[in-house]
Amino acid sequence: MAPVAITVPKPETLIQSPYKEFAFGPKAYSKSVEENGTEDQPKATYPHYLPTWNPDQKYPPLEPFTHHEHGIDADKSFPDLLGANVQKNDLTPTIGSVISGVQLSSLTAAGKDQLALLVAQRKVVAFRGQDFADLPIHEALAFGGYFGRHHIHPASPSPEGYPEIHLVHRGANDKSVDTLLSQRLSSIAWHSDVTYENQPPGTTFLYIFDKPKTGGDTLFVNQAEAYRRLSPEFRKRLHGLKAVHSGVEQADASRARGGVVRREPITSEHPLVRTHPATGEKALFINAQFTRYIVGYKKEESDALLKFLYDHIAYGADFQTRVKWEEGTVVVWDNRVTAHSAILDWKNGERRHLARITPQAERPFETPYEADKEE
Repeated sequence: MAPVAITVPKPETLIQSPYKEFAFGPKAYSKSVEENGTEDQPKATYPHYLPTWNPDQKYPPLEPFTHHEHGIDADKSFPDLLGANVQKNDLTPTIGSVISGVQLSSLTAAGKDQLALLVAQRKVVAFRGQDFADLPIHEALAFGGYFGRHHIHPASPSPEGYPEIHLVHRGANDKSVDTLLSQRLSSIAWHSDVTYENQPPGTTFLYIFDKPKTGGDTLFVNQAEAYRRLSPEFRKRLHGLKAVHSGVEQADASRARGGVVRREPITSEHPLVRTHPATGEKALFINAQFTRYIVGYKKEESDALLKFLYDHIAYGADFQTRVKWEEGTVVVWDNRVTAHSAILDWKNGERRHLARITPQAERPFETPYEADKEE
């Protein structure tokens, strides 16, 4: 039999990593299409939030700061957040709620404290009928800044003049997902945001501008429940372990797609099990996108343990939830005790455009294993 010729893609066309948001970078972006639309797709609803990649934006390494966790200060009866006219429906027993009847942008300081605590408890909450998208960008940032220092993403697109905003954008008639799925079985990539930072995010906000008619939902998983499902002996043995989280590969992926690297990438060591400062809950703090290896373990040992934990998280449908986007939705989650994944399941060329405000929190810390309290 004659040998079969195999075409090997050029290196720059290979999707080498799970950084899906950068598969749709400046090389796939059409400013004209986004601003003007096409015969079959409308123009962007919020053009001042369209993505830019400014190579002149360069920032020094992040400095440590003291984070105040506002959930600690909250009234646990939530009187300033869940008033008489507020409707709250839980999506599952362990994770996720949908709330309507309260305007986040009008919350008092007490209401914001209660928001931080509620989100820590429910892990992710979708607020309907919100005005975030219509606020001036600086006002949206001022709201988010209450919850921590704004994180400037080292590699993502942002609106012109506002690098503190992380944009999630797949433009009209963008077919680059076909390339992604030509090399992978699924678009799912579980992760917690930028865990390579010394002080990763806590209470996090994502709000919608344009979306496909159906599809483009976001999955969330409860990392505290994932920890609790493990046997007491297994949980005990995870305590004291640390893992290295890396931003190097994300920066490399951005460079390969013509994107930006605003700040040189770093690695950080974090505990595998972290404690939430407001609830005292312990949660797994690893994710396949950024966690590289367990400190002190040989490669095979580290790979085996991480794979077990990643599979446990991914298969845990009974401690996951799925958030569906509607116009005027703001989704708030606690990045310390959750992981999430976008779902790239629509192929009709419709735009998906969102903005994230990402306040940083404390450096992850671990409290001792206490058998009586954890069983």
